Amino acid sequence: MTLHEPDLALHVEDLTVSYHSKPVLWDIDFDVPPGVMAAIVGPNGAGKSTLIKSVLGLVPTVAGHITLHGRPYKAQRRRVGYVPQRSSVDWDFPTTALDVVTMGLYGRLGWLRRPGRREREEALAALELVGMADFARRQISQLSGGQQQRVFLARALVQKADVYFLDEPMAGVDATTERAIVDILRRLRDAGKTVIVVHHDLQTVRSYFDWLLILNVRVIAQGPVAEVYTADHLRQAYGGQIALLDEATFLSGEGVAEAEERAG
Repeated sequence: MTLHEPDLALHVEDLTVSYHSKPVLWDIDFDVPPGVMAAIVGPNGAGKSTLIKSVLGLVPTVAGHITLHGRPYKAQRRRVGYVPQRSSVDWDFPTTALDVVTMGLYGRLGWLRRPGRREREEALAALELVGMADFARRQISQLSGGQQQRVFLARALVQKADVYFLDEPMAGVDATTERAIVDILRRLRDAGKTVIVVHHDLQTVRSYFDWLLILNVRVIAQGPVAEVYTADHLRQAYGGQIALLDEATFLSGEGVAEAEERAG
């Protein structure tokens, strides 16, 4: 069934973004239906993070039309949650984990109204959901990378959004944290939310996600993972980086990293 723009969680049409006259994204068309876990994958410099930032109005665009549930982002801001790359955050800022999560409520409260007991309880419940309630009063700079990532996920959860964007949430975290993050994202999807993730690990795409965009400045392929995640599409995106990946290896289920290691 073909969904029309108002029925899509995300609709991107003819999007082009340039830095210093060099195209970073070129003529991107990308649709995400509601209620899926979608991954955006591609090599370094493919424009994955730029795509998310373009949707959220964080970088200027040269051309393009973007809607979330049929309306521009500015009209849907309260329906969107965002978890940026951990490396883009100033972790030395003197604030507690609880305060960071409470900041996720400001869109609902407005900047002039101070959070009250109810808001603190909501923030604590979100920290509990990500397994960080015991660290609520801990300075954010004193947490491990995985713990910091969980706190930022809690900040997005407390917004009670309909569409969540996460920029490499599993990068640099331990296996336990990764499993916890994936479990939370699956629960969001199962509750009818849409989850869109910039993802770096090709080996877990098929087990974590059900919708996929393969990107390298241009769209290589998009759609259900079972149809899009093919050796041919990956070669088009990654080129020589996975040139040693042959069809037999791919169909056997062996991961890209293992194939490269075995071959060389």
